[in-house]
Amino acid sequence: MRRGLSVLVATWSLAITTAAGRPEATAHPSTDARGALSFVEGQQPAPGSAGAVSSYRVLLDKYCVTCHNQRARTAGLTLDTAELTDIPAGAEVWEKVIRKVRGGMMPPVGMPRPEQAALDALVSHLETTIDRAVLAAPTLRGPILHRLTRVEYRNAIRDVLALDIDAAALLPADEEAFGFDNIADVQGVSPALMERYLSAAWKVSSLAVGSPKILPLLDTYRVRGDTSQHDHIEGLPIGTRGGILIRHYFPVDGEYVISPKLYRNTVDNIRGLEREYTLEITVDGTRVHLARFGGTIDERESYARPAAAGDELERRFKIRYPFKAGPHTIGVAFLKPSSATTLELLQPFGRERVDPITPVGITELDRVLLEGPFNVTGPGDSPSRRRVFSCHPNDEPPARRSAEREVGCATRILTTLARRAYRGTVTETEGNRLVSFYQREREKGGDFDAGIEAALTYLLVSPQFLFRIERDPEDVRAGAPYRVGDLELASRLSFFLWSSVPDDELLTLAARNRLHQPAVLEQQVQRMLADERARVFGANFAGQWLFLRNVRGLVPDPDIFPDFDHNLRQAMQRETEMLFESIVLEDRSALDLLTADYTFVNERLARHYGIANVYGTQFRRVPVTNEARRGLLGHGSLLTLTSYANRTSPVIRGKYVLTNLLGTPPPPPPPDVPPFNETPAKGLSMRERMEQHRRSPACASCHQVMDPIGLALENFDGIGSWRTSDNGAAIDASATLWNGARVAGPAELRQAILSRPDLFVRTMTEMLFTYGLGRGIEHYDMPFIRSILREAAPSNYRFSSLVLGIVTSAPFQMRRSES
Repeated sequence: MRRGLSVLVATWSLAITTAAGRPEATAHPSTDARGALSFVEGQQPAPGSAGAVSSYRVLLDKYCVTCHNQRARTAGLTLDTAELTDIPAGAEVWEKVIRKVRGGMMPPVGMPRPEQAALDALVSHLETTIDRAVLAAPTLRGPILHRLTRVEYRNAIRDVLALDIDAAALLPADEEAFGFDNIADVQGVSPALMERYLSAAWKVSSLAVGSPKILPLLDTYRVRGDTSQHDHIEGLPIGTRGGILIRHYFPVDGEYVISPKLYRNTVDNIRGLEREYTLEITVDGTRVHLARFGGTIDERESYARPAAAGDELERRFKIRYPFKAGPHTIGVAFLKPSSATTLELLQPFGRERVDPITPVGITELDRVLLEGPFNVTGPGDSPSRRRVFSCHPNDEPPARRSAEREVGCATRILTTLARRAYRGTVTETEGNRLVSFYQREREKGGDFDAGIEAALTYLLVSPQFLFRIERDPEDVRAGAPYRVGDLELASRLSFFLWSSVPDDELLTLAARNRLHQPAVLEQQVQRMLADERARVFGANFAGQWLFLRNVRGLVPDPDIFPDFDHNLRQAMQRETEMLFESIVLEDRSALDLLTADYTFVNERLARHYGIANVYGTQFRRVPVTNEARRGLLGHGSLLTLTSYANRTSPVIRGKYVLTNLLGTPPPPPPPDVPPFNETPAKGLSMRERMEQHRRSPACASCHQVMDPIGLALENFDGIGSWRTSDNGAAIDASATLWNGARVAGPAELRQAILSRPDLFVRTMTEMLFTYGLGRGIEHYDMPFIRSILREAAPSNYRFSSLVLGIVTSAPFQMRRSES
């Protein structure tokens, strides 16, 4: 079995080439140039009048060429030679001009500026001219192959096999480009990655089938070191503190050993044993074990012989428990005393481990070891087995069983799974190949389940599963544009909105060649956005666009921010994810990301924000009454992300807003930038330190754009808490922005950004476009972005209108033949 799969992996390139050339099962619509571009038919470029072109040339020469000429080449732009009589030919340069002028950054503050009406007329002329040319003959570019990302692999396994896996433990992290990890051009395939896919396929198939040959394994679940165990952990029983909630998939019915381990300091002492504790173990919310420890005897033994005493103590916690196959939750926590002790009342900080050596404080859980299975009693009745085995020989009376009927059942199982996994019609050749793996295992003496497991392993390493392969139709000439088939459209749609494979409804519509119909497509987009699977936008799309994935790695200086712990870190990230999810699932305006008068908090985050009457670890929706806290600009996640470990950074915050929210990133710093003063005199505010730094000519040009944004957010400290002073000096949050607008504080900064709402929505749409197509934005994509914004504006940029605009655009629905 392993030898056959190794040969398969070694010949992937041949298999992909063969698959790419396979004719599509669904008929393609007409692919002549006129028919393929019918929705932009009749749009022809219309040159501007000679007088208008002359006036634009005068404006550029007077206000722009001083900096943007062949000699200075400021920001890489040379406008003295840019041709206004053939704007589409220089669209790449003109799109940069459009972006800067629309953003109010050209000409910069302090330089002579023409009337705004003149600038608007110039930009409108540039946009109209470029849009007419591009929409009449769009440049269509798209990769042939998209490899599944780690997130997509996990979700595909969930939706195909009803099995939740930890893909991060099975596969390496994906390469990133343009802010996302699903960019096809950087998704390489190495021999090492192939081995990881093969290893993952063996494990996943054995878990899904419930193989009785599974050997006992040891899994370790660790509590992050800076997690506060003074508080209740969400999902654990009320009345407990600290601990961990484990979600584990048990492959078969059998016994498993649970071994909790306590945190020990560097000399092997267990903290807080001077007091008595009770450790509780629960399974699916039901108590299965209680163990009491601590007090005078345990404390004395721990000091006398710390390592041995700790081992003996932890043996009280160890249990062997019979689990049924499938997903279960295991909770390990400490019962909380009915009344707080003096030590608990005097806890000075939100985190416990202030001193890693002193054994004073409360006892904490360090990790839980889970080992098994032992004494296996059968494969059980797990959700994955129910999904896989749509039929089984054991379901039939013995008299009716036969090898032929078994093969028929195996064929039905494998073709059903392959239809979902391969995201389309399964050809006879593909079906026979899967059945052949089943038959080989049966010929070796394996039972029916083992044969299905062998075929499933092959399915999970086949190119049709691991790659989204878009095949050029045979009747399309090389270089000709055509609309992708409905099955390819279904995959594009599901991986865009769900980061997973299409469901049966999408596949059925695609197989009937109905999905591309406008009314049907819009109905499916609305259905998918309302589905719980669309929550993936919060963690996957927003997690990458807004850098939320980086929150987990933030470690603020504990001496300066002693209240920051993992509980707060997790809560900050979840707040922003949940806000984005609400925009998606409730189909709200994209602008609500900046203006939302509500947010999502638990007790830990509410305490950080100063929001009263919020208790417990469960997140709930609460109104935001503080204007400074509304929307993303008031979220602790973004404010902590854009700070250093020991202080705020107006530069990073300004750059973040310009790049991630407004789509106008500043140029990279020059190589001769002087260092920032990290040891200021008492009473010197961040504003004053930044003013000293900006005195260098090498720094001034960029900092005058970035710094005002960050200074307007200076009332938020390095972890997003509100403050009124910094280093003993009162905070002055007033600033003059890149476009000359005066602001003072976060609320006025938000209003300044919203004065041009199209800039924020354009940036978000560009990110959605990149994420949805799996490639970077090019200058020839901008006409489509502008078209999407125009169509979405009447609905105040509802999320569904942006998504539908992308889904119905030519780049999403079409490609150019490369055959």
